[in-house]
Amino acid sequence: MANIIDTTENDACDLALKAHDARLDGGFFLGWRPPYDTAAMLGFLRLRAIPGVECVEEGTYTRTLRLIQDGQEYCGWLSVSFDEARDQARVRISDSLAGVLPTLINHVRAAFDLDADPLAIDAVLHSAFPSGAGLRVPGTVDGFELAVRAVLGQQITVAAARTLGARLVAAFGQPIATPFPSLDRLFPAPAALIAASGDELGRLGITRQRQAALKALAEAVLVGGLILSPGVDVAATCARLRTLPGIGDWTAQYIALRALRWPDAFPAGDVALQKALGVSGANAATQAAQAWRPWRGYAVLRAWQAGPGSVR
Repeated sequence: MANIIDTTENDACDLALKAHDARLDGGFFLGWRPPYDTAAMLGFLRLRAIPGVECVEEGTYTRTLRLIQDGQEYCGWLSVSFDEARDQARVRISDSLAGVLPTLINHVRAAFDLDADPLAIDAVLHSAFPSGAGLRVPGTVDGFELAVRAVLGQQITVAAARTLGARLVAAFGQPIATPFPSLDRLFPAPAALIAASGDELGRLGITRQRQAALKALAEAVLVGGLILSPGVDVAATCARLRTLPGIGDWTAQYIALRALRWPDAFPAGDVALQKALGVSGANAATQAAQAWRPWRGYAVLRAWQAGPGSVR
């Protein structure tokens, strides 16, 4: 039987003691507060899954990843599936990641928004979005990766952004061996993007403006101390992101929503969001969302899910 680790307690020492058992049992469970729309979460991730790095099959999300802890690099894979009857996510990891289990658990909890309190959120949003109580905000296990993908996705479709991401991974992602035939690359590290030439990036279809944004972002993360993870000062981090070339408020807010885990993040300039709200322009969207604070980030997911004209 797999190890069961409670959802609401993240005691690092206790989790470290459980690392060995979790590895031997081939997995462990992390709980959540219901309701949880697991189909919506997996659907969101499936549409954006980058070949070589991620796949969503038979209700399971699997990916490669790189973690840096105490100056040491850990590379491997993880898979997450859902047991809705028990309100638990089953997590399996490679042996190579067992040494950073407490950190990895925190990343998984953030990536799948397992700590959300859906009743508190729905109390604010239900009147406008009555059918979205189970929706969670998809996060990430790697804030830099998410930021790169946000830059690649500026003003293009999800499918087009996925294509650019796949090309970037194929060109600059470090090879890795896994038990999964479709997963054989790590997402490019900041150093790899800094070293990439403009011609190399241009051949992938990445415009010069996005090239400048990617390189500035990579340098800020690698040598500039920019941290893109939960717990940072959101206002200061967004302000710094906006100083980077090619990164405006939409991108900064999207990063805040998914990487920084800010529940009130609101990319007001998002066209699909504006259509769902039935308004035109970022200012009008911001005004329309005032009643949903401090849960505007969850309102964004509900609006995207419901589509144009969905808000009551």
